Amino acid sequence: MIKTTPIKSMEGAFSVAGKNVVVTGGATGIGYGIATAFAQSAAHVAILDIRDGREAAADMRGYGVRSEAFECDISDIESVKTAVDAVYGFFDRVDVLVNNAGVGATTEFLADEEMGEWRRVIGINLQGAANMIHTIAPKMKAAGLGGEIISISSVGGQRILNLQNGHHTPSYSVAKAGIDHFTRYLAADLGAFGIRVNAIAPGPTHSNLDAELPPAAIASVEKDLPTHRFGEPIEIGALCVFLSSPAARQITGCIYAHDGGQLCVS
Repeated sequence: MIKTTPIKSMEGAFSVAGKNVVVTGGATGIGYGIATAFAQSAAHVAILDIRDGREAAADMRGYGVRSEAFECDISDIESVKTAVDAVYGFFDRVDVLVNNAGVGATTEFLADEEMGEWRRVIGINLQGAANMIHTIAPKMKAAGLGGEIISISSVGGQRILNLQNGHHTPSYSVAKAGIDHFTRYLAADLGAFGIRVNAIAPGPTHSNLDAELPPAAIASVEKDLPTHRFGEPIEIGALCVFLSSPAARQITGCIYAHDGGQLCVS
């Protein structure tokens, strides 16, 4: 059994310098913001993405850390195994896994012909995270050094969107709710190995998923938020950095809303 070590002072309490971090979906959007936050905090970053992540990795190296991109379809367990093997050829260990990669949903459940969108979204957003954890967590356990697993959930896993306005996201909401409960299970299951597991549930955040929203829709959302603005990807990254730091060693099994207060008012 591994006990987490409490901090003795604030010196270095928020440091992640030298940690090896894997970020899925790190080539763009929120994932890029997360990778950037770690790189700017002197952590080394491996980017796993179905897109070409070489430019993003080059950006990370600009902060003076080691970074490389690896092609990976997280919904395909064989692709995950291949990518993780490559990561472990690049890093001698993985200290932090951030499950960020995901896709949105737009189709009403009963209108989803042959449930194609349902399978695709669940396969990436929930099964994809499970594939990553199932492949990396045993390596973390074997290393005996503990670690952190952070999954990017959503406030959509805790609330139903306005269906009257056409916001049909059944597979997305179910997948994110699954991430939340899976996080709690894993925190209990992996705690004895010094592995902490948490999730972050973003609300309205500038990313690939909101890029096509009309300005009027964004303005309407911002009007109702207590903070009156969308979040930024690097702010999600900042919370990831905190959760990976010594200051957060007593935090596990938690779902952090990062939503500008949206859950408070809707």
